[in-house]
Amino acid sequence: MQICLVRHGETDWNNLGKLQGREDIPLNMAGIEQMNDTADYLKNFYWKVIICSPLLRAKKSAEIIAKKTGNIKICEDVDFIERDYGKASGMTTDERKLYFPDGKWIGAEALETLQNRTVNALLKHVQKYEGNNIIIVSHGAAIYSILAYLSRNEIGTGEVRLKNACMTLLEKTENEIKIIFHNKTANELTPHFTNQAPSGRP
Repeated sequence: MQICLVRHGETDWNNLGKLQGREDIPLNMAGIEQMNDTADYLKNFYWKVIICSPLLRAKKSAEIIAKKTGNIKICEDVDFIERDYGKASGMTTDERKLYFPDGKWIGAEALETLQNRTVNALLKHVQKYEGNNIIIVSHGAAIYSILAYLSRNEIGTGEVRLKNACMTLLEKTENEIKIIFHNKTANELTPHFTNQAPSGRP
């Protein structure tokens, strides 16, 4: 079983460098193009279902993928929603440094809480769709929390920003869930199509 975690395409807030949490910001034109590229990659393989965050940017990303992969079913799961950044949400990096020089954002969701809900949601869907390949469309911090858990914090500590519309491939074996690759866009994967793509029917 393989699980493809997809970060949504670009929004205007992403482009402006604003911290984007639970605000319902839609994809911009660049984001739609990015997701079309991602969908063109994913359509070459068989997928059972797409699970997505309920926020507009994730839902639209999922819809673009679904349309190109045979109109497969989309299910929303609130546990894949982005982290709540509290008072820091909507601020640029400079603004956050100014208002929160200690890095403690008032009202932000605790990282432990974020990881608990995303990992539990992942395990729930892995069990539900056991033996089938699935796509999960979510957000940067949410996906990183899963990567941190699976890699025992070797990945996901914020050292590298997840790119918009990037893919992360997980493989479920009998005893574990392994990270095959992470933070790859369709353009980065295409040259390695045959040996890094999710299994399924081409």
